[in-house]
Amino acid sequence: KMDESYDVIVLGTGLKECILSGLLSVNGYKVLHMDRNDYYGGECASLNLNQMFQKAGKGTPPPSLGSSRDYNIDLVPKFVMGDGLLVKTLLHTGVTRYLDFLVVDGSYVFTDGKVHKVPSNDTEALKSPLMGIFEKRRCRKFLIYVTEYKPEDPKTHEGMDPTRQPMKDIYENFGLEPE
Repeated sequence: KMDESYDVIVLGTGLKECILSGLLSVNGYKVLHMDRNDYYGGECASLNLNQMFQKAGKGTPPPSLGSSRDYNIDLVPKFVMGDGLLVKTLLHTGVTRYLDFLVVDGSYVFTDGKVHKVPSNDTEALKSPLMGIFEKRRCRKFLIYVTEYKPEDPKTHEGMDPTRQPMKDIYENFGLEPE
């Protein structure tokens, strides 16, 4: 039987709700944490193939797609930098019990009725159908900058300092567009 008395009830299991619940809990509050979905993450969840088909109202996936567990589809792509305040907060609150940290093998977008790989190196940038020829060059130049960047070597900084300026400024420096 569940307890019937709580200090706080948190509805939803998105990242914000999990951090809030964790902070309250480690500070001695009795917390009931609930979600209407059968998965964690709210609108930021990562779903297997069955869950994605259900969410899209498409029934069950065809067997030709293989095992549902082979898929991990982010409703909202997200990255967490390996060292920072967010990671420290996640560890402190215990929210990491509900998260999986994985190396990103590839990122894909669905546009114009097709799935496309998001370029992650200079060669992929030049081959990508997601960009025009001028964008491809700018993206390639940016990816080379990122690959060759060494914090201890100012020659690789090209007059920019990612530790002091927002990435928005660096993207603009390379002429990269938001879309």
